[in-house]
Order: sequence, then structure tokens, then C-alpha cells
Amino acid sequence: MDNLQTVLELKGITKYYGSVLALDNVSFKVPGGSVFGILGPNGSGKTTMLGIVMDILRATSGSFEFFGKAPSAETRKQVGTLLETPNFYHYLSGERNLRIAAEIKGKGFEEIENVLQRVNLYDRRQSKFSTYSLGMKQRLAIASAMLGDPDVLVLDEPTNGLDPVGIAEIRTLIKRIASEGKTIIMASHLLDEVEKVCTHVAILKKGNLITAGSVDEVLVNEDIVEVSAVNIEALEQALKLLNGYTSLKRNGNIVQLNYPITTSNLEAINRHCFNNGIVLNHLQLKRKSLETRFLELTNN
Repeated sequence: MDNLQTVLELKGITKYYGSVLALDNVSFKVPGGSVFGILGPNGSGKTTMLGIVMDILRATSGSFEFFGKAPSAETRKQVGTLLETPNFYHYLSGERNLRIAAEIKGKGFEEIENVLQRVNLYDRRQSKFSTYSLGMKQRLAIASAMLGDPDVLVLDEPTNGLDPVGIAEIRTLIKRIASEGKTIIMASHLLDEVEKVCTHVAILKKGNLITAGSVDEVLVNEDIVEVSAVNIEALEQALKLLNGYTSLKRNGNIVQLNYPITTSNLEAINRHCFNNGIVLNHLQLKRKSLETRFLELTNN
């Protein structure tokens, strides 16, 4: 998968259920090779969105493209899905269940052994599904989605209901699959999950897209210091001589310095500017944790 290619693009997707607006003009792009999290509280429209891009639901208006093309039977072959707990047969083994899944898909028979190894279930392949833990059942579901070697995996709340061990196993598995060059699109209501496994994120609230972009940009976890002075150009030049910050941005009459969390020192910044002949008229620390940022984005 070309990491520069846009794998999925939503263009103004709107969905009504009767008079209820579930998605309101949602547009964003999913880059190839990313782990793209669709983050939002329950009822924000995540599952509706995944249902639309998997052709289970029809949008009221708007469109979407996979791999730069309108969705078709051909593009769907390149996408593996786990939208809800799959209907495996409890009295059959994990391997036999995957054989049935491959028969339904009409592909992937020769990959069953390989996907069982990749989800760490090969040693339990002959065990009945009913003997599996919840985490193992979810890993088998992901193995089923991987049959046919799709370029993209779409996962709806892949760690829902799992204990901490099961959650850790699924996170490790998602990272491993992504490292093979696959694109993973996953819905989650857990900020922690998106922060730990995703490279990109779109945040939904009540059907509205609040923001979308790389996790590093959207879920900033750092100190932001705002600085201003009468001569903004001279201030910017002086601040470039300062050490310790990770980035410097000018926005109108404000210069913004980003620091790793809790490492900013307002006194040192003030002293540095004064020693360089600049008197500050504005110096403010804005500390943002991931939780603060998420609440800020999803609350009014």
C-alpha cells in the first residue's frame, strides 16, 4: 500500500434516520498505511459511518471513494471488516470456523494457517470456539477479516468488553498488522486506545466532525506558551535563539512555543526576551493534556 495514497475519502456524508440526523456533512481522508481512529462517545455516529462505507447502510447524501474510485465489488475485495461480534459456530474449532468464513467469502483458504499464526491462535486452532476467552474470540474475528489479504481492515470497537489483557493483545495485534503496510480504520470511544495505537484520528460528536488529522496534531499533549510584544518580528527572532521547545509558530501578533509537558519555564522565557531587548506584553501558559483536549473538542 502506497503510504501517500488516500485509501478512503468521505465527501459530505449525511445520514438521517427519519427526522434524526446521525451524520452531518462529514468529510475527511484516510491516508494509506495509517491506523485511523474514528473517536467519539457512544451515539456520535461512528458505527453509522462505518456501516455506510461498508455498504451496509446508504447515506442520505454525500459520497465516498476507496482508493480514488467509487465503491464497487472490486474495491470491497480489498477491505476486510469486523463490524460486530461475528457469528462463529460455538461447537466448531477456530480453524473450522475460518474455513467456513473462507467459503462464504470465496477466498482465503490457503491463508488460514498463516492468519491463525498472525493472531497468535495457531496453538489453539483445534479448540472449540466456546472454549476461547473473549480476547481470543476477537482475535479470531480479526483473523477472519484478514482472509483474502485485504489492503484495509475496518474494525468497529475492536476492544469492546475485553479485560486489560485482552485489550493489550488486540492493541499489539493492530500495531503488528499496521507494520505490515495495511491500513486500519477503527472506531473507538476510548481516548486511551486511539492515543496508544492510532497514527491519525477523526473526532465525532453527535454526527458532526469536530476535527481530523494526525494524532500528534489533534491530541496535543504538551505545554503551549503564548508570547507577544510590540515588535513581533524581533520577538520571533529572539525566541528562535531559545532552547527547549519542540516547535515555534507565529499566529498574527502571537508567537506560540510548544514544550514537552511540564518543561516550560515562563520566567526563563521572560528573562531571555528581556536580555535580548524585548519587553513582553503577553506571556501565558496553556497546558493541554490529552483528556483536556478531548473534552474540549467534544464538549461545547
